[in-house]
Amino acid sequence: MKAAVYRKTGPAADVLAVEEIEAPDPGPGQVRVRITRSAINPTDWKTRAGLTGRDPEDFQVPHQDGAGVIDAVGPDVTDRETGQSVWLHLAAFGNQFGTAAEYCVLPAERAVPLPDGASEDLGACLGVPAVTAAHCLRADPEALDGATVLVAGGAGAVGHYAIELAKYAGARVITTVSSEEKGELARAAGADFVVNYREAGAIERVRGYAERVDRIVEVALGANLDLDLAVAGAGTEIAVYANEPNDPVLPVRRFMTSNATLRFVLLYGVRPTDLAADVAWVRGAVAAGALTPLPASTFGLDDVVAAQEAVENGAVGKVMLVP
Repeated sequence: MKAAVYRKTGPAADVLAVEEIEAPDPGPGQVRVRITRSAINPTDWKTRAGLTGRDPEDFQVPHQDGAGVIDAVGPDVTDRETGQSVWLHLAAFGNQFGTAAEYCVLPAERAVPLPDGASEDLGACLGVPAVTAAHCLRADPEALDGATVLVAGGAGAVGHYAIELAKYAGARVITTVSSEEKGELARAAGADFVVNYREAGAIERVRGYAERVDRIVEVALGANLDLDLAVAGAGTEIAVYANEPNDPVLPVRRFMTSNATLRFVLLYGVRPTDLAADVAWVRGAVAAGALTPLPASTFGLDDVVAAQEAVENGAVGKVMLVP
C-alpha cells in the first residue's frame, strides 16, 4: 500500500515521504480500514516535528483522524463488520499505522460506525476535535440543558464542535473569534452570540449578554484570563485543551474568589471509560444530524508535506488527504 511515513522527527519536507509498504493485517481486537479521508490535527505535525516526543522506533504513518470503510476484522471483534463506513480517532496513538495511507489497522473501538447520510468529510472532521469538545463539556447533555457556555475560538475545529454539541444539549452559546469571517463560521455552527475579541469592549459585550457562564471551553487560557474570570462564578468550569508558547501566571486569589474550577484536557491521557462516554455522545450527535463538517481543504496523499505545512501555518477549517 501507499503510505506517508517518517523515520525521524523534523521539518515536514525533510522527514516525510510517500512509500510502498506492506498493508498490515488486523490482530485481536483490531480492524483494518480502507482510508478515504485522512484529516490532520495540530498534534499530528507537532509529533512529526518532534515537539511532543521522540523519533519512532522504526517508522510512523502519521495522522490520528480519518474516515473509511472496514475491509478486514481481526479475531474477537464482534461489533464491527466488513463494508461498514467508519470515522476514526486516535489511530496513530500507540500505533505505527495512522490514517495517512491507503489502509490503517487500529483497535476496533477507535473505528466508530458512520450512520447512513453522514458524509465522509464529516467523519474525517470528527475524531480528536469533536471528542475533545465532548470531554471539555464533560459529555453530560443533561447538565448542559439551559446552561450558558462560552467557547473561545469558535471557528476552530474544537470550538466548532463545542458549539454544536452544546447546542445539541440545549445550552445557549457565546463564542469569541478574531474576524468577521470566523464569526460567520461560528454563527453557522449555531452560536447564539459572537464577539470579536480584537475589538474594544469585548469583555463588556460578553457580560452584557451573560454576567455568568456555566462552562468555558478555552483554547488560550493566558490570553483570555480576564474575560474568563469576568464571567466566572461559583460552579463555573473552565476546560483548557490547548497550550500557549508561554505558560500563563494564574491569579490564584481571583480564582478562589470566583470559586471556579480549572480543568485541563489532553485527549491522549483520558481514562478509557471517560473516552468511551465522549465518543458515545459524539456518535449520538452525528446520528441526530447535529454535527456538521468543517470547511475542507483537500490534498492528495503525495502532497502530504504541503498538507501538513498548511496546518502548521494555521489553515482555517480542516485539511485532509484523499488517498
